[in-house]
Amino acid sequence: MRIQDPRITERRNPRTADIDLASPLEIVDLINAEDRTVADAVASQREQIAAAVALAEQVFRAGGRLFYTGAGTSGRLGVVDASECPPTFGTPFDMVQGLMAGGPAAMFKAQEGAEDRLDTAGPDLDAVGMRAGDFVIGIAASGTTPYVRAALMHAKQQGAHTAIVACSPPPQATLDCADIAIVTVTGPEAVTGSTRMKAGTATKLVLNTITTGAMIRLGKTFGNLMIDLRATNEKLVDRSERIVGEICEVPRERARELLAAAGGIVKYAIVMHYLGVDRDEAESRLQDGGGVIRRVIGRTPPPVA
Repeated sequence: MRIQDPRITERRNPRTADIDLASPLEIVDLINAEDRTVADAVASQREQIAAAVALAEQVFRAGGRLFYTGAGTSGRLGVVDASECPPTFGTPFDMVQGLMAGGPAAMFKAQEGAEDRLDTAGPDLDAVGMRAGDFVIGIAASGTTPYVRAALMHAKQQGAHTAIVACSPPPQATLDCADIAIVTVTGPEAVTGSTRMKAGTATKLVLNTITTGAMIRLGKTFGNLMIDLRATNEKLVDRSERIVGEICEVPRERARELLAAAGGIVKYAIVMHYLGVDRDEAESRLQDGGGVIRRVIGRTPPPVA
C-alpha cells in the first residue's frame, strides 16, 4: 500500500523512476533536466522575494540584523549566505547570521533529531541577541521543520520581522508566524526526498537574491561593481585595485595608493579621488548620501567594455 506524503519534496519523481539503471551520462542528463526547472520556480515568487529585499533594507537601515534559521541542508545554506556577506559587501560580521538546529557542530555533521527540538530555537535566537526590529528568515525545504516553526514563533513574539523560505507549501501554523512566505515549489527530487538537490538550489538562489538585493539598495555596488568589499586575500586585493582603477580611470599604482589612504575600502577610495577629500570626509559624505555613491560623486559607472 502506497502512503502519499503531503510534502511535495518527499514525493517520488516519475521522470527518474529508473535512474538506478542509467549510465553516468544519462544520470547527468536526468538531473540536469530537473535542475532546469528551478529558475522558473524561483521566478514564480518574484514579488515575495522583492518584499523580503525591501524589508531587509529597511531593517538594516534601522540598525537591525538578519538571521537565517534552519536545519540540515537548509540551515547550512543560511550559514553559507551569511558568511559571504562580510567579504563581498564589507558588512559587520553580526549583520547577517546563520543559525542551525544542533548548533555549529551541525554544519559539518548531522545532529540527529535536532530539527525536531522545539525547545532550542528560541534560546538559540536569544543567545545571539535577536531583538524587536530584527529580521528572522526560517528556511525549511519541506515547509514543516519544527525547529524553524518554533524559531519564527519566538521571533514574532519578540517583535521581529519574519519570513519563511520553503519548497513545499508550509502548514498554516508556520504561515501564521511569517510576514512573508516565499514558497518555490520545485517538485519531487531526482532522488526522492534529497532536498539538497532542486530544493537546495532554489533556496540558494532565493537567499542570494535577498541579501544581494538588500546590499545593492544600501549602496554596496556602483552599477554592478562591488565597491564595499574588504580586501582580505590576494584575489580581493587584485579585484579592489581593478575596480578603483576602472571607476577612477587611474593606473593600478594610483589605485593602490588610493586604497592605502582609504584603509583598503574601495568606496572611500572612489569618493576621496573624485571629491578630493580625506578618508574621514569621504565617510561623512557617504553617510549623508545614505551610502549610495552615485548621490555622493554625481557620476555614473564606467560603461561596460
